Formats: sequence, structure tokens, C-alpha cells
Amino acid sequence: MQTVYELARGPLVWVSALIFVCGITVRALQFLFVTSRKERAFCPARPADEAPPAAMGDEKKINMIVRFQNTLLGRNPVMAIVTVVFHSALFIAPLLALGHSLLIYESWGISLPRLPDRLIDVLTIILLACAFFFLMRRLVIPRVRSISGVQDYLVLFLTACPFLTGFFAYHQWFAYKTALTLHMLAGETMLIAIPFSKIGHLVFFFFVRGLMGGEYGFWRGNRTWSQ
Repeated sequence: MQTVYELARGPLVWVSALIFVCGITVRALQFLFVTSRKERAFCPARPADEAPPAAMGDEKKINMIVRFQNTLLGRNPVMAIVTVVFHSALFIAPLLALGHSLLIYESWGISLPRLPDRLIDVLTIILLACAFFFLMRRLVIPRVRSISGVQDYLVLFLTACPFLTGFFAYHQWFAYKTALTLHMLAGETMLIAIPFSKIGHLVFFFFVRGLMGGEYGFWRGNRTWSQ
């Protein structure tokens, strides 16, 4: 385990970081220069001879309400809230944990704010609870289970594993060195997987929203993302 620990703490960190950066760069170029050329992703401009309405009429208000009801927040507010909480914890906990902040400062000289360990613990537990919610949703709801593949469960596992092993390592449950090694390996595996799996939506959220043209928002999209 000592050899694996040294590898996870040294070379594998740089290998995973290099793959992450290269993968993100390639995917970003694909979004910018390939996918975005298929068709316009945003709503077409209003014709020049059509004057904008002076005030929003009842029909337009009703239309906006109907479109809101078709969004995730309108259709399933619980799912929307859990999703927002999950992704918020997913960003905040790793970046602002004391141990991670110190490593970032020692490696790159970047000083980040640091949250109290107890708050990081709370965020970790919340994230794991949200991950369990997503898992049960895929297992229990028939329509979700029918479209869930191996990759969906694997992505959920890869996302939760760094937090679970980090929680074990911080509290020194089981063998500390083993838990810490597993935590580093899980984090590096997740980093490598981000450009090549559904986890990448964390990075490409704004690209995807642009290409979707607000498909699930208030404006009409044209499903460029599904082609």
C-alpha cells in the first residue's frame, strides 16, 4: 500500500491533471467549432418589421407559466432542489476544505478561502445523502430505471466515492493510510473521467445551456444537443 500511496500522492496527480486539462480543452473545442455550427442554438431574432409588444399580455403570461411548468423546477421541485444542493456541495466541499486548500497553495501558490472542518463534514454528508437519493430514484421509479444504464450508476459511484473515502480518511475510520490512498485514487479517477463522461456537465454547463437554447427554460430551443 505504501507504493500505491506514493504513486497516488505524486505521479498520478499530475497524470490525472494533464488528462483532465487536455480532455477539457478538446471537448471545449468540439463545442465551439463543431457542434455549435450545426444550427443556431439561440432563439431567432424578432423580424425588423415586427415591433416588440408594449406590454406583456395575458396570453404571453400564460405562455410563460406553461413553459415554467415544463422546466425541472416546475415539474419536480424536489428533484430541482436536491440537484442544486448536490452540485453546490460538489463544488464547495473539495475547493474549500482545509486539507485541499493547503495542497493547492503548496503546489501552485493559490490561496483559497477555507471553510471550517465541521461545515465541510456537513456538506459531505449532504452530498452523500443527495447521491443516495439519486440512486434510489434510479432504482425505484420505473421510468427512470428503464433509461438508466451501467454508465449512470458508475458516474454516480465515481462522484460519491471521493467524498465517502475523504470522510473516512478525515475521521480516521478503518486504516487511515488505506482510506487516504483510496481517497486520492478516487479523486484522480473522477478527474480523469470528467471530460469523457456525464460528469463533464459540471464543466460544460454553460456550453450546453447555450447549445440547448434554453430548451427547458422560458425560450424555445431547437435540440442541437440531441443531434
